[in-house]
Amino acid sequence: MKKVFCLLLTLCMVLALTACGGGSTPANSGSDGQQSSGSDAQQPATGELISVGVINNDPNESGYRTANDAAMRAMFTEENGYKATFFNNNDAAQQIATAQQMIQDEVDFLLLSPASTTGWDTVLQDAQTAGTQVILFDRMLEADESMYVAAVVSDMPAEGVTAVEWLAAQGLDEYNIVHIQGLMGTDAQVGRTGALDEKVAAEGNWNYVTQQTASWDEETARTITQSVIDGGKPFNVIYAENNGMARGAVAALDANGITHGKDGEVIVMGFDSDTWAMEAVLSGSWNYMGLCNPLQAETVDSIIKDLVNGTAPSQKIIYTPEQGFDAATITQADVDTYGT
Repeated sequence: MKKVFCLLLTLCMVLALTACGGGSTPANSGSDGQQSSGSDAQQPATGELISVGVINNDPNESGYRTANDAAMRAMFTEENGYKATFFNNNDAAQQIATAQQMIQDEVDFLLLSPASTTGWDTVLQDAQTAGTQVILFDRMLEADESMYVAAVVSDMPAEGVTAVEWLAAQGLDEYNIVHIQGLMGTDAQVGRTGALDEKVAAEGNWNYVTQQTASWDEETARTITQSVIDGGKPFNVIYAENNGMARGAVAALDANGITHGKDGEVIVMGFDSDTWAMEAVLSGSWNYMGLCNPLQAETVDSIIKDLVNGTAPSQKIIYTPEQGFDAATITQADVDTYGT
């Protein structure tokens, strides 16, 4: 009897251990098939909601951000298999503190659009230790690729290069530029500023009349432009690092009777994907808009679902398709296709 009892007890223990461990297997995360960020994470069992923490910037920051935030919220729902927690803030310190809390709450995935490119090393290390897999979206940060699973982002330096090459092709005798920057230290600001800084430094006929940050704010951009006008300094280019700031600058030009856009006194340049901004380019009121695609949610969802099923991303960094639109060549079809 003792032998039978021992056998039965052993069998029960085996069955109990099997039941406790069922349905959870770690997923590879690197493009080379090696385990990296969060590779020891226990993936949800079939039918179980995937927990995600989404760290994004303020949706009121710009039309681009409104579209980006709306797309993420529409995708990461219980109906689509997720238990999601969202946090929106343009303050990097608050983003970092919230990310740490999400890791402590044991989310399966941390989806991150960082307000700053630096300062995230501890968060990434803690996520890796906890088995939380990190996916960047919209913006890059300065970190080794082994610290995140994938990045679905805009190529901000390329956006800057494309815009500056377009501006150079306009063949002005002299470039006197009002440069209105975004929130300093963000991926978008760094990328869109870099190429212009290089060109101004390299060319004797490229000059900054002013270079100031409006931190993505339309009214601040209007104030900066009005200050330049009041100072009497000649300028012929507005290079604004998002569409809202370009609109603020244009409001100052209009208030002072300064023509702009196609055949105007001042070239106006913006960035992002707002339909109204593309229509301004189409009408000739603006000269250029650099497309920055805010719709990354579907790609991020696909990566997560693949990881849960044991398939690693085929690429570590995935760039959203983008281009520049010129008043001379943009069409209504472009507006309908790319405007948000």
